[in-house]
Amino acid sequence: MSVTIKDIARVSGVSYSTVSKALNDSSLVKPETKRKVVETARELGYTPNLSAKNLVSKKSRTIGLVWPAIDRVALTELVAKINEIVTEKNYFMILSVNSADHAVKMFESFQVEGILLFEGGIENQLPPLFSSSVPILTYGVAREEHPYPIVDVYHKKAIRKAVEHLVSLGHSNIHYIGENSHADKRQYEKWNGFQEAMVNAQLAVNQTDTNGLSWYDGYLAAQKVLQQDFLPTALISGSYDISIGILRAAKEQHLRIPEDLSLVSYDNIPQMASLETELTSVGVPIETLAHTMVDSLLSLIDSKDTAHFTQRLEPEIQIRKSTSPV
Repeated sequence: MSVTIKDIARVSGVSYSTVSKALNDSSLVKPETKRKVVETARELGYTPNLSAKNLVSKKSRTIGLVWPAIDRVALTELVAKINEIVTEKNYFMILSVNSADHAVKMFESFQVEGILLFEGGIENQLPPLFSSSVPILTYGVAREEHPYPIVDVYHKKAIRKAVEHLVSLGHSNIHYIGENSHADKRQYEKWNGFQEAMVNAQLAVNQTDTNGLSWYDGYLAAQKVLQQDFLPTALISGSYDISIGILRAAKEQHLRIPEDLSLVSYDNIPQMASLETELTSVGVPIETLAHTMVDSLLSLIDSKDTAHFTQRLEPEIQIRKSTSPV
């Protein structure tokens, strides 16, 4: 038989209404009473009846997340951090890897209160004139015609910071390895950001398209670059996964990082500092990005204000052991 609020009230020695308020974190209950009720509920193995609770409150306290991929380390880290923050705020999160329009319709049927949409390829962009009864916040690249509130991490500026750092160390032969995809606007912004930064620095633009975002795509692209007669002195990578492939290719060519080759990677995630060679990285820190996305979506949910707005977060550079002067 399942444990009820009445059971918790009997064991705790408080009223039914006090238990209800305590479990809903009401400020009307004294902290010591609240702790006692919560501990009793945990000891008894109490599980709230969410369906009944939602019927009363008319709120599901659930958000949906549309994810473009399941095999990229940086996105996995970001989703894990988002879920952690959502849980702290007493919400639940469900995830879909379906196309954006199908995922949104599914989430609407589940009566979620808000949706986070990770824009990626064509399948992860909502079609023009698409409408939803649920507030939507997207993570992608800001543009004038964008129909929903968006969080943009300023990819071009991140790559510019990488170029400026390498130039300050005396590098002039810098090569970018990443995906040149018109469909994935985030990757395309990085590609174009490198071109602009190199032109501004009056340096030759050298880029290699990985045609994908896996470590193996990075490995194959780096093999081509590192087998040339005239090697670059520094590389900039479009993602953590691509950097893993670059590190493997460099090792096979007996190139030392940073003694023979400096490397800066996009994706400002903790894993960069855990590699055998700690990577200098650029981007918005994962925790900052996750908090901004969750807080912004909850604000949309609370205010019911679907007016368009753009948040462009400032990227940072974390200088570690993978870069050195020429």
